[in-house]
Order: sequence, then structure tokens, then C-alpha cells
Amino acid sequence: MEKITSVKNPLIARLRALKGAKARRETGLFLVEGETMLMEALCSGLMPHALLSEEETALAARFPEARLVTRGVLEAVCDTKTPQGMCAAFELPGPWSLENAPDALVALDGVQDPGNVGTIWRTADAAGFGGLLLGAGCADPYSPKVQRAAMGSGFRLPAIAAEPLAEALQTLRARGWKVAASALDGADFYARPPLGGRFILVIGSEAHGISDAVRAQADALVKLPMRGKAESLNAAVAAGIMMYEMMRER
Repeated sequence: MEKITSVKNPLIARLRALKGAKARRETGLFLVEGETMLMEALCSGLMPHALLSEEETALAARFPEARLVTRGVLEAVCDTKTPQGMCAAFELPGPWSLENAPDALVALDGVQDPGNVGTIWRTADAAGFGGLLLGAGCADPYSPKVQRAAMGSGFRLPAIAAEPLAEALQTLRARGWKVAASALDGADFYARPPLGGRFILVIGSEAHGISDAVRAQADALVKLPMRGKAESLNAAVAAGIMMYEMMRER
């Protein structure tokens, strides 16, 4: 297997560019780091492209293009400061539309922190939700930081860019979904009205909450009770509590 030692190599330049959203959009590819995550991507059916590895690996046979690289080259391509020995480019998961939306959805309205987006994605997968709706202003779902936080759930659980989010919610409500939106002035989450079998949980921006247009589409505004002295919860923590409770009730 050919070994690449220069960061100026054309393949390295192409893969290195995938750390940026523009290159991901233009190529339809994104970067996955580490053997565990590579295996998750392959097992989830994502289409592999190029593999870079510091050492010979049996995974190379599963990629159309595989190259050995030096540690310095791998560090230049990967987003993490201490890469786990290999990375690879995969095709982005195929798009899905509101026409085949699953019954239980999480919608993010301007959630900008990549760690929160990825953690909510992972928790939605664990709790049994069917997919994510991503409104304007959310962190790029296929950025390295989001995918690290999602820990493979981003390969399995579909996400759709729903911009404007309020219009997507309106469309789904017309088809029978109920919308519960987290808001600081909402009613006690545990006293919420029944939502039925089709529902959407909306989590708003860390700084500003949900937008007025999204608020207008909510069947219920809810918040978790603060029984201690904390004023609020991290968006991903609050979303996790609500998701599990909503699925338990369902």
C-alpha cells in the first residue's frame, strides 16, 4: 500500500477540506475518525470512499481507495488533536423528506453547540425516536464535533434540514403530529396534555430559546420543573429527560 508523507498530496488536500461544511456540501462526503466509528459507519450501510491509516489494516479491503500515511499527515486531516490511527471519507446519508417522517421526532431550533446537537442525536436514537428536524442556525450535523458527540447515531438516525422549521412543523401538524416545545415560560412538563402516538419535541437555541414562528406552531409549551436552586439545564440534558419520558408515556 502506497504511503503518503506530504500534506500537499491531492488526496490529502481533498480529505482535509472535508473539515469544512462547504467541501462536504460540494462533494457529498464527510470524514469519520477512528476504527470504532469507521466500523459503525460500515455496519450502518454508508458508502465508503478513501481510507487513511498509520498501519496496515484489514479494513483497507472494504474501501475503494486506501493509503498508509504518517502521523503528521493524519493529524493534518483529522479534526481531533490525537487521532486514533485512521480516518475515512464516506458518502453522506441519503436525504429523507417529511413525506416519510417517523412518528416520534426531535426538532432543533437554532441549537448551535455541536456537542449539544450530537448528544441530542445520540439520546434520540437511544430513546427510540425516529429522526431529527434541524432548523436554521443549528450546528452542521456532519461536522466532526457533532458526529463525535453522536457516537454513531448520526449514521443510523435520519436528520433533515427543515428550513424554515415553522413551516415543517405546520405541515406535520396538518398530518396529525402534535408539537411540544420547550420554553422557559412553559407549563410543567410532567403536567402536559397527552400528545398521542405522533409527536415532535422542539428544543430551542441555548441563548434565545424557540423562535416566535416555531412557538406559534406548538400545541404545548413545556419546561422541566426546577426544584433546586439551578435556574436551567443544558439543552441536551433537558432534551434527554423529556425524550425518555415521552417515549415511556407513549
